[in-house]
Amino acid sequence: MANVTRENVESAIAGYIDPYLEQDLLVSKCIKDIRIDDAAVAVDVVLGFPATGYAEQLTAELEQRIRALEGVSGAAVTVTFKVTAHTVQQGVKRLGNVKNMIAVASGKGGVGKSTTAVNLALALRLEGASVGILDADIYGPSQPRMLGITGQPESSDGKSLEPMLNHGIQAMSIGFLIDEETPMIWRGPMVTQALEQLLNDTRWKDLDYLIIDLPPGTGDTQLTLAQKVPVSGAVIVTTPQDIALLDARKGLKMFEKVEVPILGIVENMSIHICSKCGTEEHIFGAGGGARMAEQFGVTFLGALPLDIRIREQADAGQPTVAAEPDSRIAQIYREIARRVAAKLSLQARDHSAKFPNIVIQNT
Repeated sequence: MANVTRENVESAIAGYIDPYLEQDLLVSKCIKDIRIDDAAVAVDVVLGFPATGYAEQLTAELEQRIRALEGVSGAAVTVTFKVTAHTVQQGVKRLGNVKNMIAVASGKGGVGKSTTAVNLALALRLEGASVGILDADIYGPSQPRMLGITGQPESSDGKSLEPMLNHGIQAMSIGFLIDEETPMIWRGPMVTQALEQLLNDTRWKDLDYLIIDLPPGTGDTQLTLAQKVPVSGAVIVTTPQDIALLDARKGLKMFEKVEVPILGIVENMSIHICSKCGTEEHIFGAGGGARMAEQFGVTFLGALPLDIRIREQADAGQPTVAAEPDSRIAQIYREIARRVAAKLSLQARDHSAKFPNIVIQNT
């Protein structure tokens, strides 16, 4: 019987390309320990992204590969995950109780960005992360309705706000502070100040991810976010329609200019499946998001169908991932969430919390 070596085991593991990291687990530094006792092999895997819905599949895949090695009598793979804080823009300080902020943006309105943002937040939570959502659309806040939250946030000290809670995620929106039908007739500086206050004055509770639902376009709010808010990455939402893709390109280029990494592109309303006959139709065109991702060298995170349930459930305060967590549509959102978090996990880590603050005093 051949002796089992660490090199053999590493070679078997390296043969598996993780579908979310798009590289092997050794290169990704996710293999934390390999133990060989006689002919039994035990491997500890620690992913840098939440993967509750994927851990079982990964365990089975790696165990099968290890068992196929000559001389191996058994294989036990343990998969866990640990989300760490990642670097943000230069000169911007990260919020201490929020590890990572992810901006969800679109070049134009009407592409389903807010629906995507809330389902992405819910999907990350289902995968095991602690998640919040900040509704940064001051003029047209939609998250209170989508999350089914009514009432106003509490303030224990008269200065800060407690986040609102539903479906297991923390939320803050200007919509919690004003009547739903009251228009916000504000100029740019007031809007950007409101955004900063909503972010900084909310007492977020130890978040792995804070999803920021941005208003459409590339104006004041987006610029404030890019320059003053510690963002680890951005997700661009588009539809296959040429005009939507044109505006999505502008959003992508804006983030590139302010050095916020693009985590990828989501194509919404990608395909319509007739509820009567099952015929699949590309109403807004086909493959535009994938072509755009290829053109700019970014990840294509996934395509979502044009489905009336997504709209109905979001309008009713029960987004699809919360209403039907086992549905095919919810599974697509969860796949996208894993890709977003995995892409972010490959970025440089933020070690600033490990360094002491140096204070020079006159004595």
